[in-house]
Amino acid sequence: MPRPNTKEQLIVAGLNALLEKGFNGVGVQEITEQAGVPKGSFYNHFESKEALGAEIVERYGLNSTRRAILLDKTVPPLQRLRTHFETLNASFIKSKFERGCLLGNFSAELANQSPVIRESLVTLFERWTKDLEVAVADAQSEGAVSSDRDAGDIAAFLLDAYEGTLLRARVQRDRAPFDRFMKLAFEQILT
Repeated sequence: MPRPNTKEQLIVAGLNALLEKGFNGVGVQEITEQAGVPKGSFYNHFESKEALGAEIVERYGLNSTRRAILLDKTVPPLQRLRTHFETLNASFIKSKFERGCLLGNFSAELANQSPVIRESLVTLFERWTKDLEVAVADAQSEGAVSSDRDAGDIAAFLLDAYEGTLLRARVQRDRAPFDRFMKLAFEQILT
């Protein structure tokens, strides 16, 4: 039987711990305990908890499911956008509004504290916005969304509004902010 990949175990344990408790709420010891590896193993793979955080942001951004939904040209673009946000909403609701989005959590917690993680977040937000922009531009090409606004601006607005939606839903611990986001995004913005 193959040995588990220690680095991968640390990334998975780190992601779970950081989503649950935040970057400043969890230490290397807790991450290694959750990973089931000795603390020394951590430093064989990461120079610091900040380096692990940057790696986790990068991995989080490579979420193939999210990207596959947005970029699947066999599905009408507005449906891709709707499915994208509905899938994210369902995941957050399933966590009982406790986990939030790693990007939003890290942005609020670390933007002024960690230049390395902040740069990883900038890159990831840009990539996510670009994926949304593709779907919006496709919808504009089909005439499903007005072309009088820039697809990139619409995409950035949707992402900005959605991150705020997550924060409010987390505070309120209910789905009303999601419902409001979906209604306004798909009945007012994407028209």
